[in-house]
Amino acid sequence: MGDLAVGARSGHGPEEEPGRSDDAAGPGSTEAGDASTAPPLREEESSGGSTGGSKKQRSFWKELPLLIGIALILALVIKTFLVQAFSIPSASMENTLKIGDRVLVDKLTPWFGSEPERGEVIVFHDPASWLEGEPTPEPNAVQTVLSWIGLMPSANEKDLIKRVVGVGGDTVECNGTGPLKINGKALNEPYVYPGNTPCSDDNAGGTFKVKVPEGKVWVMGDHRQDSMDSRYHQNDKNGGFVPVDNVVGRAIVVAWPPTHWSTLPVPDTFDQSGLNAVANVAPGALGLAGAAPLVLWRRRKINQRVTEGNARVSAAGGAR
Repeated sequence: MGDLAVGARSGHGPEEEPGRSDDAAGPGSTEAGDASTAPPLREEESSGGSTGGSKKQRSFWKELPLLIGIALILALVIKTFLVQAFSIPSASMENTLKIGDRVLVDKLTPWFGSEPERGEVIVFHDPASWLEGEPTPEPNAVQTVLSWIGLMPSANEKDLIKRVVGVGGDTVECNGTGPLKINGKALNEPYVYPGNTPCSDDNAGGTFKVKVPEGKVWVMGDHRQDSMDSRYHQNDKNGGFVPVDNVVGRAIVVAWPPTHWSTLPVPDTFDQSGLNAVANVAPGALGLAGAAPLVLWRRRKINQRVTEGNARVSAAGGAR
């Protein structure tokens, strides 16, 4: 805003009495109206209230394109590096996720080297044509732009969403109708679709025992009898495993519709004792492997000193 006059003079001097001249006030009078004794006006006051030099405010309509541009850039950055929305197109994760739900996926932590853990619900790129033959909706131009900047879920990306049940080094197995076992420990899975069994007793892959390679994960849908997951792709180039590099991120919350709002925490069954037995043994085995060369080297040095001592004793005895 321009400079405003904060006050011309706030008042006038005392009225002159009839017959009284200015000289009568005396040189020391405080009531004298001499302008030379008045305090100097500030610059604002001396401006006389003029606003001719003020800066004109930018029109809202001129600023609107700039605001929209900044919002779009921020949305694109958020989608690329932080959080992205995805739409659930199938029933493979019911009842945890229903058809039409929108989930927010954390894309930040993978940038810092974080890898999927057991029990997490993850979104991943199609690892080996799992979606081959599946119909793909054709978005219009507006949907394409909005999905590209992350303001709405993408309609044509080849992505899937499942639950991680095994990570590198785990042995995952299903016999008959279950329960599902990890490293020999049975899981209690309350998230499995009501009426489904944890394992599927069929000849297409429902019965299995696999060891998950490092850098890959084994995934399964919560709707066990309606999910074409790792079990049914064991003949592909990855053996049904999903490479960690294909993981987009972890689904952390159901954001839409409001009536379905919920977080997606790791179920307690994945925290049971003994599930990480294989991982707990590994540090001890590595420590033993590292200590073995040191022990052998020390024993060799001891034997060498004993041999040298015997040689000196023998030499001394021969000189006598």
